[in-house]
This record gives sequence, C-alpha cells and structure tokens, in this order.
Amino acid sequence: MDQRIEHSYLSIRGLKLHIAHVGKGETATLLFVHGFPEVWYSWRHQMVAAAAAGFRAIAPDFPGYGLSEPPVDLAQASWEGLMNDLLAVLDSLSISKVFLVAKDFGVKPAYDLALCHPDRVCSVVTLGVPPLVESLGFSGLPEGFYIYRWREPGRAEADFGRFDTRRIMRTIYILFSKSEIPIAKQGQEIMDLADESTPMPQWFTKEDLSAYTDLYEKSGLMTAIQIPYRTKAAKAECAKSRFEMPMLVIMGHKDYILKFPALKEYMSSEKLKEIAPDCEITYIPEGSHFVQEQFPDLVNQLMIDFINKHV
Repeated sequence: MDQRIEHSYLSIRGLKLHIAHVGKGETATLLFVHGFPEVWYSWRHQMVAAAAAGFRAIAPDFPGYGLSEPPVDLAQASWEGLMNDLLAVLDSLSISKVFLVAKDFGVKPAYDLALCHPDRVCSVVTLGVPPLVESLGFSGLPEGFYIYRWREPGRAEADFGRFDTRRIMRTIYILFSKSEIPIAKQGQEIMDLADESTPMPQWFTKEDLSAYTDLYEKSGLMTAIQIPYRTKAAKAECAKSRFEMPMLVIMGHKDYILKFPALKEYMSSEKLKEIAPDCEITYIPEGSHFVQEQFPDLVNQLMIDFINKHV
C-alpha cells in the first residue's frame, strides 16, 4: 500500500471510524466516498493525485467496511446514517466546505449531503451514477439479477459461505468489471458466474486482490451488503429538489449499470437536467464499473481539472 497515505480513527456516532488521508489541503479538501465491494483503498490513485495537486484528500471506511467498526445494531443501519457519518467526519476535522468524490452506492449519501447541506459542498464528482434526488429502482430486470438475489435474507450468506474472502472478492471484481449485468440462471448463484479459471481484469493486480481480501477479512461481508442491498433507499427528508453546485459525472462506457433499463431512460431525460442544471457528463470509452482503478491517470486529470475550475 502507498506509504504516503496516512491512517487515523475518529469517534463518529459512538463508533470508531477509520479514515485514510493525505495532503495538507492548502487549496481545498476532497472527501472520497466508496461503494461496494470497495473501501478507502479504492481511491488510492485519486488521493495521491489530489495531494500532489495541492488538495487534502480524505477517504473514510463506512461502518462495517474495511477498518471501521460495524454498527452495534445492523437493523438500525440507514442511508441517513451514512450521510450523517460524512457530515460528522467534516465536523470532527473542522472542515467547513468540501469537494465530494463518490461512486457506486456511495453516491447516495454524497448526493444527500449535497442536497441537505449545500452550504457544506463546493461541488460533486461522481463515477457511474448521475445526479439523483430519488432512487430509480430496478424494474425490468430478471429474478437472477444480483441485487435481487443479495436482497433475499440468507441468500448471499449461503452463496458467499461456500468460499473464502479472497475468492469472493476476486469473483465480484471480475463480474462487476464486465459490461454485462451479473445475472444468475435458475439453479445458479451469483458466485457461480466466475471460477478460478476466469481471468481477473488486467488492471486488477494480485496486490490489489490481497489488499481487498485483508480489509474484508477484518470487516466481513455481511455488514457491508446491508446498506446497498437490504436497506431501502428512501429520499432524504431534508433534501432540496435540485442540486445547487457544479457537478461532474464520469461514466465508463462499458459499465454494466448503463444497461439498467431505468438508468438508460433517465440519462437522456429532461428530469436529469432539471435537478442538476450545472452538470457535465464525460464517458470513458473502455471504462468499466471500476473506472477510477482501471484508468486512474485519466480519471485523476478529469477530476482535478474540474475541481480547479471551481476552487
């Protein structure tokens, strides 16, 4: 792991929350918000690049992810709680205003923070998910769709329970890197969609796999899937109806989520323009769901150029 990145713990809502951080932040602070199956490590390339550009970069692990403690009562975990965790990180570090960088399910608490506390957010950069005020849902997808499967109580537990953490992380990275939506057939589980003979993405190294394996062996996987897959993503009560700050969306053109029927329709709708009037969308032709790890230099440049325009 990059030795330039430092690690600390904050007491947030009674839990010991881990943050990775680098840079002194003479210019501004960037708060990186991970998704699943990710942790702070997913942002390693962007954090170092941000620090080199004069920014302070902070990447927390959400509760139950990586090096952060899990919630005491998993049933009480909520999307609003994740937004409040981000707000509490800013307050603990005396950061009045921040640039948000988020991906995957991490965009939900990031967008909620931007909608509920626009005075705390300079701008938002997201990967893979356009600006949303409310969830789009997953209509039009079959029973074997991975989110449907992992929503079922006990289904992911039984599926993952057949393999060690290394195999699980390897399989998820392989599946989520493809351009096709992970969908299991009848009588098949999601983890059956790849095996040890299936090659990993070229950009995903053995060292990366070891890093994710080590971090998820510490945290486990069941707490991690509670929020994105088993907790309803309701609209935040405090949310305004539109985003007031500049936004940049970086999409991998081969990200499987572009094939979600509701997302395909939304991306070309007037609704997107209404809720995010100052939004740029950039596509990376060969980019996958993990575009920031696949093409770090390109994502770093897009991110830093955008933020420099709004400092």
